[in-house]
Amino acid sequence: MSFYAVEQATPRLHRSELAVPGSNPSMFEKAARSAADIVFLDCEDAVAPDDKEQARKNIVEALNDIDWGSKTMMVRINGLDTHYMVRDVVDIVEACPRLDMILIPKVGVPQDVYALDMMVTQLENSKKRTKRIGFEVLIETALGMANVEAIAQASKRLEAMSFGVADYAASTRARTTVIGGVNKDSVVLSDKDADGQRQAFWTDPWHAAQTRMMVACRAYGLRPIDGPFGDFSDPDGYLSAANRCAVLGYEGKWAIHPSQIELANQVFTPSDAEVTKARRILDAMAQAAREGKGAVSLDGRLIDIASIRMAEALLAKADQIAAAR
Repeated sequence: MSFYAVEQATPRLHRSELAVPGSNPSMFEKAARSAADIVFLDCEDAVAPDDKEQARKNIVEALNDIDWGSKTMMVRINGLDTHYMVRDVVDIVEACPRLDMILIPKVGVPQDVYALDMMVTQLENSKKRTKRIGFEVLIETALGMANVEAIAQASKRLEAMSFGVADYAASTRARTTVIGGVNKDSVVLSDKDADGQRQAFWTDPWHAAQTRMMVACRAYGLRPIDGPFGDFSDPDGYLSAANRCAVLGYEGKWAIHPSQIELANQVFTPSDAEVTKARRILDAMAQAAREGKGAVSLDGRLIDIASIRMAEALLAKADQIAAAR
């Protein structure tokens, strides 16, 4: 390991992140009773301009009056380039001690995060808040992705990054009009076989961007979270997208509809088989250490110190989930 130590973000269970429009208070109680780990009440894209002020008032009332249990409560503010943002931050931070995190949209440069950090710090000090508000940032523009490593280091408040595929696609002029899905033209052809036939293999158009954001998160102690999958009538498509991110190392995924919550929790919860195997790895490596060995074979495969780190990370996640039940 490098001698350079990276401080890990505040640990939170973050398998599912439910988006709830602030302009639709009829959804609040249902969100509070849901199985989502994190709920964000939205001031931004899900709210029409004429409804922004009322949505903000709805959110303040909901954070103060509804029993949200042990959920992490977050608010997505409007963008820094809008006149709505200031009142979002001031009104909600001042009035809502229940607020845990702020979701900052369309972050392009580290100075965007710095500006919000300054505002929130002043508000916390003025209200004598003892609970520090955390930040999650949305990487959803070409500028944000170009600066993602610098953004990841922009504030001690930073806990997580989400990949906002829809705005990212618009920013990069990607040839798609769906949110989080694949594209029928995103294929690779094999060479021709002896009969002149070729196979077509689909590729994931978001893989490179998701990987880069994940590396920035893991390098600087943050949680990588995948954003929305727009077709909530397609659970198989959602599961496919979530599994691809889980394989990369993501911790969770957005749910834009209640039906997607359980799917996210399912994908990002270690299975019983995975937990059992992780415990066997630790037991095998403990026996190897007693025998003075640095590596050992388990089920016909080599395991070593790196295997311990992977197993410990999986078991820590399983323990965190068990503690939250």
